[in-house]
Amino acid sequence: MAGTILAGDIGGTKTVLRLVDSRPSPVQQALPLQTPMYEQSFASRDFTDLVPLAGRFLREAGDRLGALLPVETACFGIAGPVVGDTSDLTNLGWSLSGQRLARELGIARVQLINDFAAVGYGIQGLSAGDVVTLQAGAPDPCCPVALIGAGTGLGEGFVVPQRGGGFRVFPSEGSHADFPPRSPAEFQLLTYLRELHQITRVSTERVVSGMGIVSIYRFFRDQYPQQETAALADMYRIWQQEIGKPEKTIDLAAGISHAALTGRDYLCMQAMNLFIEVYGAEAGNLCLKLLPYGGLYIAGGIAPKILPLMQAGNFMKSFRDKGRMSAQMQKIPVRVVVNPRVGLIGAAICAVQPLYDA
Repeated sequence: MAGTILAGDIGGTKTVLRLVDSRPSPVQQALPLQTPMYEQSFASRDFTDLVPLAGRFLREAGDRLGALLPVETACFGIAGPVVGDTSDLTNLGWSLSGQRLARELGIARVQLINDFAAVGYGIQGLSAGDVVTLQAGAPDPCCPVALIGAGTGLGEGFVVPQRGGGFRVFPSEGSHADFPPRSPAEFQLLTYLRELHQITRVSTERVVSGMGIVSIYRFFRDQYPQQETAALADMYRIWQQEIGKPEKTIDLAAGISHAALTGRDYLCMQAMNLFIEVYGAEAGNLCLKLLPYGGLYIAGGIAPKILPLMQAGNFMKSFRDKGRMSAQMQKIPVRVVVNPRVGLIGAAICAVQPLYDA
């Protein structure tokens, strides 16, 4: 398929759109050759719907490029559930459907996919510099590929290669499975979270995510209040004051991870060490269920920002610590995705994927 593609990464805070020139590859069954033409970011809350946002983007693209070829197809990765052809972004008040977007934007075909499914497509288009290898393993291109990514929440999924060179991407709700504590500290954390949130069940996502980093920090803070630094105390106070407010000035999870990277904040270092151990264990659990000898890709917004901590050893130690199956875990390639545009790459690939599979 040759033509102009509109790809989008639609989030509650930010929307990124990209125009892509797509050309068939001269190599049979290879991915299409896709060249970015124009890209722009927008504050999602500045718009009442995706249509006026995309319309503005297309006008700006036409002005910048001098002329705009007709958009043949579009695909948008949505930070939220996609049911059939629709997705409701309740925090924005947007209710989207592929058919409506196609009609109002004048595009023949518009697809909506979950943003983590977009990552599954996107890893197919990454280059060597877009990933950092934590374990080389023994890759087998005929085997499944696993996806995991902690950010605001925890995304999981997998990619299955198809006969003839194609692939299919499948989402998962594995992050909502029960959090399985493995150490005395993790058992204490489980009890703490049950009491803190007045719940009887704790999911893995409550621990392996941005909100999980905050919860783990609170756990250690309540145990060792005398160890809290003045800087984190101020940040924590402002964070508490802003709970429930639509606009935030403090990203406490980012502050905790940054302080841990400096190596000078005891509570933050303890919190991030535990976070990384649980993250590695969950990644290993996912791989035990899938045996993805095609590789495990760690996406999401957190891992690239704490890459030195991911490389320090505890992540892979927890990943491999699977008893009699530990030797099998060493065969799985493990890579961190450091390209923040992997979702956009994936949306553009997905836009032509049905024709590519055929």
